[in-house]
Amino acid sequence: MPNRDDVLGAAQRMLNADPGASMAGIAEAVGISRATMHRHFESREALLVELGTRSLDRWEQRLDEADVEALAAEGDATRLRAALETLVLAYVDDSDTFGFALTDHVILANAALEERTQVLADREAVLVAAAQEAGVLRRDLPLRWFGHMAYGLLVAAREAVRIGDIARRDAGHLVLSSLLAGVATP
Repeated sequence: MPNRDDVLGAAQRMLNADPGASMAGIAEAVGISRATMHRHFESREALLVELGTRSLDRWEQRLDEADVEALAAEGDATRLRAALETLVLAYVDDSDTFGFALTDHVILANAALEERTQVLADREAVLVAAAQEAGVLRRDLPLRWFGHMAYGLLVAAREAVRIGDIARRDAGHLVLSSLLAGVATP
């Protein structure tokens, strides 16, 4: 019998393939009955909130691994750029697992998840501000623009991979180069 983590893993895979998947469809993919599925999660919304929480846990883990506050305080341009590149590539990898969470209306509308998203965006903004100050990123752009651009590129890359416009192996480079260098000829 699958445990809660098994159910969550299968639900993530199913929702990445079909963001509109029903609880019955997810239960079938897990190999359990709908009743058993509802013993794990009372509703589709509860399942989505749990998966949204896990996606934010991963974002927080990435920021912790980069030690963004200490790195920002240090202000070394080379290390700041390397950290931004590492974070963006990690975000692309994470979009394979949590891609549906980027655009799911239940997750985006949940007040607790939105509040936590803002806390994490604030942490990320500390790194961006230091990168702007060090000349790694343009100073003329609003502080939060980097995060919004990264988010949009993650959604675009995920969709481009899903429909076959780009290979998965190229997604990280495309997101990173588009974010840091743009699409104009240098």
